[in-house]
Amino acid sequence: MAVLALLWGSGFLWIKLALAGGLSPLHITVLRCALGAGTLLLLARSAGQRLPRDRRTWGHLVVAALLCNTLPFLLLAVGEQQVDSGVAGALNATTPLWSLVIGLALGAERGLRPARLAGLLTGFAGTLAILAPWQRGGLTGWGVAALLAAAVSYAAAFAYMARHLIGRGTGPLALSAAQLLAATGIGALALPAGGSAPEDATFAGLGAVVLLGVLATGVTFHLNSRIIADEGPVTAAAVGYLLPVVSVALGAVALGERVGMRVVAGTVLVLAGVGLTRSGRRAA
Repeated sequence: MAVLALLWGSGFLWIKLALAGGLSPLHITVLRCALGAGTLLLLARSAGQRLPRDRRTWGHLVVAALLCNTLPFLLLAVGEQQVDSGVAGALNATTPLWSLVIGLALGAERGLRPARLAGLLTGFAGTLAILAPWQRGGLTGWGVAALLAAAVSYAAAFAYMARHLIGRGTGPLALSAAQLLAATGIGALALPAGGSAPEDATFAGLGAVVLLGVLATGVTFHLNSRIIADEGPVTAAAVGYLLPVVSVALGAVALGERVGMRVVAGTVLVLAGVGLTRSGRRAA
């Protein structure tokens, strides 16, 4: 769990370094998906898992790839052009809150118990505390909007995948590899609009995107699948509570990002809210 949290939470740092190294958000997205897909293909092959072959599954994979990979990966990179990596990780932690909102809207979540309602309100209060739009030094603008949109996209993707892809007989590594392959294709189609490959990309930037794709994307999918298989989904979900802690700590140590009490308090409120929204489901 510690290794998974470190690798997954480091993704925000690698995005920031790749941007500083001269890579555009679109190129980061495509390279991340391609490297992650390549890593997972090797792991799936070693595990004896085969890619799905039916068109219907691939159709669902294309939708999931757009919502869970191409779109949020791009939005995260766009957002980090303006927002610190630690704050990006903290805002990404709101994904379970958006999942609950989407579930209620679609009727997948029946009823809203007091504890879960309190969690929802607490989590969004934490988000407001992080952003503090009422202050002169608060966080506003398109960067914040992109990061929140990425969290919403992840939430929508999880709802779609749970309904159409999970538990359909395809191995988790092969399914993830196929999804990242589809995401790579979607991103590649957009490359002409994103301009030619950056000529001033540095070795540090390229190295960061390699680590982002191989470790923070490919290997993390593998470790997450292992934890779900060995310890169960509740243990795997607990890793999500460590991601903002890791992202904030790495941003402060590696990049010298300032971590104010407002961000710390807001992150604590977001995680407390997420915990409350999960309490009713865990008891059930």
